[in-house]
Amino acid sequence: MLVGCLAGQAAEPEVTPRDTLVYKDGDRVQGRLVEQKDSIIIFQSDRFGQLRVPAAEAVVIPASRPAGSAPVPAVVAGTPVAPPPAKPAGPAPKPDAKAAQRAEEERLSLWEHFSPAVLTAGLRNFFGPWHGKFAFTTETVSNAAHQTDTGLEMQLKRKWKSDEVQLNAHYDFSQTNDLATTDMIKADGLWRHDFPQDRFMLYRPSLEWNRANFINGVPADYVLLQQEIGVGLSLLTKPARKVRVGVSENLFDVWNTSLVQTHSSRAVESVFVETELKLPWGMLLSGRGVYYYALSTKTDGWENRAELAKKFSETLSTALRYEYRRNSPDGRAQDYTRLKLLFGLDF
Repeated sequence: MLVGCLAGQAAEPEVTPRDTLVYKDGDRVQGRLVEQKDSIIIFQSDRFGQLRVPAAEAVVIPASRPAGSAPVPAVVAGTPVAPPPAKPAGPAPKPDAKAAQRAEEERLSLWEHFSPAVLTAGLRNFFGPWHGKFAFTTETVSNAAHQTDTGLEMQLKRKWKSDEVQLNAHYDFSQTNDLATTDMIKADGLWRHDFPQDRFMLYRPSLEWNRANFINGVPADYVLLQQEIGVGLSLLTKPARKVRVGVSENLFDVWNTSLVQTHSSRAVESVFVETELKLPWGMLLSGRGVYYYALSTKTDGWENRAELAKKFSETLSTALRYEYRRNSPDGRAQDYTRLKLLFGLDF
């Protein structure tokens, strides 16, 4: 009987050891290290497919392998370590019921599919060198009227040595007593090029489509296209403090999409100030203020935005944003003052 038990135990298939990919924030993914190429770790995960992760953002912990198996090279701080010569391996074990049960137990649950670590790994693999954020905000107010506000946004950005590109998309919806008061889609971008001696130029296109705009109770939906071309000077360029000032020429095109459809276009001059300040506890305070002044009509307007962001980890963040607009030069867009609390998923 003892010999039979020992023989049964020897017949059990060996469990293939797995490597572990560990992100800087502590998230772990199990699988197999494929290779490291151009400072990129290529990792074949058990659950999410093949991942491509910058070597500076993660390390690979090789699994402990039984004698006679070929070890996988470890990647520590982005540097591969050559493995020792592999020994001939014996015949591969045949899968049995225990291996199938183990595979079944390792299947992802519904919550794991939507956990921050899983979503971040998927987004990083999809967008590659682009970094960004998905954010969400909502509010329900009941007093004399019942009001609900919902906002969604997506941010993408990428930096090179002398250039920076940003792409943003926003959607805001508000409803009061089952009547839509805000239904706005907005997309904007930024291209900034730095020159020697702290000079720069920028181009900022912005498209705003308001499908629930009213003037004196009359529907006045519109599509607004703003194009800003400017030049400026960086007064501070330290990693923890950045201040930029500049002047711009703005071209506003407005199409009225309600009742009588019309189109108007006007050019307006402006000056702007941009700031970025890193604070303790991983917080970032950023802002942009713009003063518009039309030389042709002698009219002016203001547009300001300030945001205090806090990152809890490499994956989760929150932000408090203040927006203010008065006397917009386009002549159609609504004036507003907004204060938002957003929750984001960074990648």
